[in-house]
Amino acid sequence: MRSIIILAAAATLSACGLDTASSAATAAALKKQELEQGKKTMDQAQQKIGQSMEQLQQSQQSREDAAK
Repeated sequence: MRSIIILAAAATLSACGLDTASSAATAAALKKQELEQGKKTMDQAQQKIGQSMEQLQQSQQSREDAAK
């Protein structure tokens, strides 16, 4: 009887450990996804900045050409 109680307690405690490990894995996966999304957002912002700089240069060039 005593060994059954010990086995039941061990099974319960190991289930808690599995739940903790599962939660940690889920949290890590979410962090990875957040990092990937952040990188994608940063890349998009850099593209928009590049496009804006190009438009600014073209506008400046047009003004210089018109002034000549």
